[in-house]
Amino acid sequence: MTLEGDTEEEEKRILLQQHQEQIKSENKKHLETFKKIQKNSPLLQHTNYKFLAGIIPQEKKLLTVGISSVHRPRGSDLLSTLQSLFHASSEPELKYITVLVHLSDPDPEWLSQTVANISSLFKQHIEAQKLLVIHGLLNDSLPEDLNNTNHFSSCEALYFRQKADYALLMNFASNLSDYFLMIGDDVHFAPKFVYAIYWALSAWKEIHWVTLEFSSLSFSGKVFHTSDLSHLTLFFFLFPKETHTDLLLSNFGFLLGQRAPIRLIPKLFYSQDNYSTSEDTCNQKEEGKEEEDLGKPNNPPAKINTNMMLRQFHPPENTYILDESYFMTEVATPVNKLILIFNQPLKVIRVQVLTGIGKQALHRVEQGQVKLGYEPIKEKIGCTLYTLLGPLVKGNLDQKVFYKEDFVGAVRCVQLLVTATQESKVCIRKIKI
Repeated sequence: MTLEGDTEEEEKRILLQQHQEQIKSENKKHLETFKKIQKNSPLLQHTNYKFLAGIIPQEKKLLTVGISSVHRPRGSDLLSTLQSLFHASSEPELKYITVLVHLSDPDPEWLSQTVANISSLFKQHIEAQKLLVIHGLLNDSLPEDLNNTNHFSSCEALYFRQKADYALLMNFASNLSDYFLMIGDDVHFAPKFVYAIYWALSAWKEIHWVTLEFSSLSFSGKVFHTSDLSHLTLFFFLFPKETHTDLLLSNFGFLLGQRAPIRLIPKLFYSQDNYSTSEDTCNQKEEGKEEEDLGKPNNPPAKINTNMMLRQFHPPENTYILDESYFMTEVATPVNKLILIFNQPLKVIRVQVLTGIGKQALHRVEQGQVKLGYEPIKEKIGCTLYTLLGPLVKGNLDQKVFYKEDFVGAVRCVQLLVTATQESKVCIRKIKI
């Protein structure tokens, strides 16, 4: 029995390693092809823009909040979207962002009225160089077969228009900030969303990522490096009419080496649900991709292993009990870790790691990472293969876990790894699975 078990475990390990190597090879191949295409692309080189309100800020900001808006028969929620944005942002937060609105519809009457409304309602933000409104024209830089869209079906025309609108927006935004947040014109903002994104970006700064997602919406809530925007606009025009925009967005990260979506919880953006009939018909609604109610944590049976210093009244087992207890240790160094080893393979859908005590989060883990393990060590002290789920953001992590259909490993471990020395006491309050 032991020999057969060893053989089975070895086969799993080999299969898992082969899968990892295949992913790396595919990523490299995609990226090389992508860069070759980009070298020969003339797109967006002769794009024309009109400034409708505001001027380009003198200082480069942390984040551009990019909103693309088009005239719809049922009316637009752009004004309420902007009201929600500025209402949710304090004056200190606004110092980090530039709000860029691209009015993409060519109808002069709609443009004039929309600009008048924005200028009236948000005069102080325009004068403070926090809000900029533009209109872009793409025709001069497009191949001949895309200049005339009369031969497109209604859905093809919608897909193309949507990609062109966002491409113009991102092309203009590429030098305004370090990061770009994509937002639709029908979105409600959670309070202090700027600070939430700021702390997430700080935590992820030294880790490779392509897209961070702060909502379950198809378009809104996605953050990119502005240095990647030229790649993304080109990617849109490789599939100008046939493919849904949200499908391209969901695959863009994979193209540049991000293996799975990175979605942080709680979400910061919500849809206001106002769409035209054509958008409904073509399935381009700004809606969540999956059920957001992930249920309460159930913390399946697991063993806890740690090399942190133990205290008699606050043992590490407290982190996994769903009550008010916690684990306290005297000091933490980059070699310290706490590991959950599950009794059986699991499909984990969400992981929460909470550190610190009280509202001030005293004694939180200042720098740490959470990893998922897939190959258990027989002595039940951990796993041999780990993948990064994400870093702690202000001492906490709350993330959705995604699975590729062909991924063969089930989660066997969850590891909290300290990545910087802390001389004071450290509290790991809860790990919720």
